[in-house]
Amino acid sequence: MELEKLLQKHFGYHTFKTGQKEVISSILSGKHTLAMLPTGTGKSLCYQLPGHILKGQILIISPLLSLMQDQVEQFKRFGEKRVIALNSFLSPTERNNVLRHLKEYKFIFISPEMLRVPFIIRMLQQLTISLFVVDEAHCISQWGFDFRPDYSKLGDIREKLGNPLTLALTATATRKVHEDIITSLGLEEIVKIESSTDRPNIAFYVEKLADYHDKQNRITDLVSRLQKPGIIYFSSKKAAEHMAALLDEKGICQAMAYHGGLDQNTRILIQQQFIYDQLDVICATSAFGMGINKENIRFVIHYHMPMQIESYLQEIGRAGRDGNPSVAILLYSPGDEHLPIQLAEGELPSEQQIDWLFEKAKNEQLIKDNRIELSYQLRDLGGFSEIQWRIIEDFVMNPPQNVRSAEMLKFTIKEFVKERLGVKINNIFQMKKWVESTLCRREFILRYFDEVLPKKVPSCCDLCGLQLNEYLCNETTPLLKKGEEKWKDYLAKILINSELSE
Repeated sequence: MELEKLLQKHFGYHTFKTGQKEVISSILSGKHTLAMLPTGTGKSLCYQLPGHILKGQILIISPLLSLMQDQVEQFKRFGEKRVIALNSFLSPTERNNVLRHLKEYKFIFISPEMLRVPFIIRMLQQLTISLFVVDEAHCISQWGFDFRPDYSKLGDIREKLGNPLTLALTATATRKVHEDIITSLGLEEIVKIESSTDRPNIAFYVEKLADYHDKQNRITDLVSRLQKPGIIYFSSKKAAEHMAALLDEKGICQAMAYHGGLDQNTRILIQQQFIYDQLDVICATSAFGMGINKENIRFVIHYHMPMQIESYLQEIGRAGRDGNPSVAILLYSPGDEHLPIQLAEGELPSEQQIDWLFEKAKNEQLIKDNRIELSYQLRDLGGFSEIQWRIIEDFVMNPPQNVRSAEMLKFTIKEFVKERLGVKINNIFQMKKWVESTLCRREFILRYFDEVLPKKVPSCCDLCGLQLNEYLCNETTPLLKKGEEKWKDYLAKILINSELSE
């Protein structure tokens, strides 16, 4: 079997990217595989191509609804119609119809939360699952930067489905996270394929400024002169919207804001406009980027300091997928670490919320057989976010074996929150150390992942003498000329034509 011929036949590519062929060969030889491939190296091909060879269904567990939808659309663009995403975007009628015809789909994307539904498990048990794919596998580990409690149960799910051949994929994970992934999934024998986290064509540049006013002015200056297209990342929806409006009003470029608060249709429209070069710049939160397949992004700017090195690498990995020079610029001002600390604290239930919940449950006699009867009313009254409530639910529905009373459960949740917050704050200060380092920025990151810099790259980082001149263009990108289609009209045509062709 010549994999290059299959690659050409099904995807139109002549050669594999780094690590892809090794992962695919491992899977086709029937070996459980853990693959760490850098962002931008096409991890989805590692299960998409085997799907054309293996009999049965490919089940892909994915943590983000938007990522699932993006990947489903990508599959369809390559002519693969036997693909579906089982998630909350489906209406009850659509979901029932999909479940009745589940055997007709080859690629099934599913969220870990959906796998908690017993009926869904029973439906999946009727299939022949030839490959169990865990995308963003670092979510399994409590030491991973984006830990999801539901991911930690995937080993049990895998066992219920007959322990199928498994592929765990991640772009950024430390050795400890690797070990957690393997142990949690119950994989005794596994092939590990690790490519370097380094992307030599992406240069690092950190610029220190006095305050956010200076940052705002610097953004407008940089965007007016940098080669485009580009992405600017923010930790705040409001800041992203403000900057997009500012860039547009000043006539610097065509920019739009993208964040999780937008409805699905608006997100798709903005993504498509950016992909088809109708937008120069996206001002985004971390909700943007996963699954976005645009090869010619020339710069990624971070207005706010990211919460950890791993997510920073994932976000800058959107740049330079065509292999051409690109630059990652981080703007830092004193005290920038306070916002990610606040965000980290906000992702976890507070001690006061936990105390309130258990006291409320006790007073209203909602504790029976040492189990709390949870309700959405309790969630809303306690001011729990969706992420916070998911943590509470996980502990209440699946308490550790040694927990035999409500008081012990409360203590266990508090200890988990304390430990988890400690991990997050440590990650934030690792990021700050990188910002303040006098060591080569590329070398610092590689050391963090227990790698060694094999050789210096010509355009490395600001600490190695990098200048931004080579990433600048002489002219700003021209704005939409009079008489040209507005982007929404243009994209509406694309979507209509796409629907008609299906």
